[in-house]
Amino acid sequence: MKKLPLKWKLTILYAVFMILMTALMLGILFSLSSSEILSSVEQDLEKQVFEAFDDIKWDGSRLEIDKDFYDVENGIYLSAYDEAENLIGGRIPYEFTQEVPLAEGMKRLTQGGIQWYVWDAASDFQEYGRVYVRGIASITEAESSLKVTLRLSIILFPLLVILAAFLGYFFVNRTLRPVAQITDTARAIYKEKDLSKRIGLTGEKNELYQMAETFDLMLESVEKAFEKEKQFTSDASHELRTPVTVILSQCEYLLEDEKLGENERISVEAIQRKAQNMAKMIAQLLFLSRTDQNRQTLHKEWLDLSLLTEMAVEEQEEIARKKEIRIETDIQEQIYGYVDETLFIRLWMNLIGNGITYGKEKGWLKVSLKKKDGILKGVVEDNGIGITKEQFPHIWERFYQADASRSGREDSGSGLGLPMVKWIVEAHGGEISAESQYGVGSRFGFCIPVEEKDVPLGK
Repeated sequence: MKKLPLKWKLTILYAVFMILMTALMLGILFSLSSSEILSSVEQDLEKQVFEAFDDIKWDGSRLEIDKDFYDVENGIYLSAYDEAENLIGGRIPYEFTQEVPLAEGMKRLTQGGIQWYVWDAASDFQEYGRVYVRGIASITEAESSLKVTLRLSIILFPLLVILAAFLGYFFVNRTLRPVAQITDTARAIYKEKDLSKRIGLTGEKNELYQMAETFDLMLESVEKAFEKEKQFTSDASHELRTPVTVILSQCEYLLEDEKLGENERISVEAIQRKAQNMAKMIAQLLFLSRTDQNRQTLHKEWLDLSLLTEMAVEEQEEIARKKEIRIETDIQEQIYGYVDETLFIRLWMNLIGNGITYGKEKGWLKVSLKKKDGILKGVVEDNGIGITKEQFPHIWERFYQADASRSGREDSGSGLGLPMVKWIVEAHGGEISAESQYGVGSRFGFCIPVEEKDVPLGK
């Protein structure tokens, strides 16, 4: 039962419980009914035997038996005997052929597979002498109605099982409906990344209602915390832009001074490089902050994606040459599609730049772009340092750098490039994937659906 949903587990448990309870109740009922029937037959037999003496009268010359004596009531046969055990009146069941001596009291006999109750009683009549009245009743016949009921119960038991399962499922499903609502809301929050959603459970204020209300309060608290974090990131990024801009402008001003000494120039250039990295990181933070607040919009245009890719590669080739990294391209010509031009170029710049930054000197980098069945497929592959299996699941996290030594490198990134790439691809309705082997290299690929349209004339 481990793989079954909770709803079915509870339904099965409910059905099994109801079946066991019903079987137990029927067992007890039939057991009590059987003993009750025997007791009832015994009491009726005794009563009719003693009442039968009222139908026997001595008129002074002979013994008269009333015709009511011959009636069979409740399956009880009455017969009268003299002291010599000669039958003087009454009826005997056809199946009862055994000769049983007269003796006052109750006897239980079995004959031909049939069980009988035999009750003998005696009374003295004036001048005639003692008269015996015998009552005979079939226990088997009395129990036959119970057996019919038992057989009927056995036949109806499967229907009872189905009914119990159906009712169990109905009640369990109705009881767990709030749980399904809580699950659906949590799944929607996860998929849509929308913390503003609430469960909003209504109805009876039971334990599930209280749990849902607690979840809503928790979601409200988490949403406020995230909003504060987003606002802080946005505010901090805006506040840092001005001082970084000032640092860069002052560095440029100092570097233009011909009287600046060699040592001072080296220091200023180092400051400038770090400030440029900081400016890039601030721009990335502002971008991600806008995406978190749903303020980053797409401005899609019908563009030559092959040309944009080639432009991004050419822009990165100069940086690659400094590390003697060879960039190879496999770009299908005249691929058109609706994309945001700025974000599409940034997508390539981040992926190619990431491959160059963490690539091996005198290594290679392959850039591929294909389109098939309305799906744009881009790949950036390198033979760089790669990523370990332990670090690989975290590469899409902000500020995460797979190699701890990267943070001290001169060309180290901020750990925001891949999260930006992921958002850009998903914002265009696509998916991104990554493969990496430590010490061998990495491969990043994306698939974006692009709307089909006739290529403009002259293209």
